[in-house]
Amino acid sequence: MTVAEIMQQIERKMSTSIDVLHRELGAIRTGRASAAIIEHVRVDYAGTPTPIHHLANISVPDARQILIQPWDRTMVGHVEKALMKSDLGLTPSSDGQVIRLIIPPLSQERRLDLTKMVHKRVEEDKVAIRNLRRDALEQIKKLEKDKELSQDESKRSQDQLQKVTDAYTARAEKLGKDKEQELLSG
Repeated sequence: MTVAEIMQQIERKMSTSIDVLHRELGAIRTGRASAAIIEHVRVDYAGTPTPIHHLANISVPDARQILIQPWDRTMVGHVEKALMKSDLGLTPSSDGQVIRLIIPPLSQERRLDLTKMVHKRVEEDKVAIRNLRRDALEQIKKLEKDKELSQDESKRSQDQLQKVTDAYTARAEKLGKDKEQELLSG
């Protein structure tokens, strides 16, 4: 494997790690309505767990409400049941056609708990990124040991790897800070 292939592979893995972090942080309830809160909810549709956004139109008419309109009216009960089973802590209300989720304001204590959870998740992601760097570093050093790479090329590659790692770590920190700000200002 060449240095370019190693770098490409590591960047792809780091990018995936950041994408997962972004999705997970988006699912954390902030006291403001967001369609991302219910993205992970699966509804039993014809015996298959199906993402809710595949079965319904999801809108956010105001900061405290999510509106879910199933395209198939017979699915209203199933969607309601799935929302109640989810770990959202929200109770859906339905008029037979539209399901409403009212988002209650978060207490200061709950905001602080969620902030700690965000910080912990960001730290886990940064550790994962550093582990990816370590793996790539081992591969680069192996290429140098096997004489497929000169010392200068190895040093340059290691510096480049560190810059990429720093960039992805900074992205993870920014995602975390943005989410914490959203939580504390909500």
